[in-house]
Amino acid sequence: MEVLRRSSVFAAEVMEVFERTPTDKELVSQAKALCRDYIQSRLNRAGIGWSKPEHGSAASLGEISSVLLWLGDELEYLRPNVYRNVARQLNITVSSESVVSDAFLAVAADIFSTGVTWGKVVSLYAVAGALAVDCVRHGHPAVVHTIVDCMGEFVRKSLTSWLKKRGGWVGMTKCVVNTDTSFRSHWLVCAVCTFGHYVKAIFFYLLREK
Repeated sequence: MEVLRRSSVFAAEVMEVFERTPTDKELVSQAKALCRDYIQSRLNRAGIGWSKPEHGSAASLGEISSVLLWLGDELEYLRPNVYRNVARQLNITVSSESVVSDAFLAVAADIFSTGVTWGKVVSLYAVAGALAVDCVRHGHPAVVHTIVDCMGEFVRKSLTSWLKKRGGWVGMTKCVVNTDTSFRSHWLVCAVCTFGHYVKAIFFYLLREK
């Protein structure tokens, strides 16, 4: 009976961990860890290195990180030129942390100006990854940490409530049920809409700068 009681208590504790709503701090910390992993994957793909803090790994978010990277691949495959040379598209210099920070947050605000979707979330991570590649290629790897911090700041201010309603970052995995043709078509349609928001964001950012 004692063994059964202990098993029941343990099961209840496990369920509580999975069912409870994540805190704002947890969501922001996870957002930054996912961002570090996304950036690392894009730098690896570009054949360039970056010193990512070991404590910042998204290892505990394995499935979520994998889904995010997969969706990012899909989005970047759809519009390969959109998520390259982002700094040049924004007409900014990556040597200034404040300039990169302001540009990233301005683009993020415009992308989500009409609401939040997982497609837009993935788009923002794709922007972060591409901008990080620009920073490292131009000899400013330290600015990459600024991008990660900006991701956390934007999530804290604008996305935590939305994420909580969807159970946290794990909600992203629920939009990927399989990889058959019908799902791929659905994702591509969402990506096209996201692409439209991204182009609009760049346009309005450049407009503000003039």
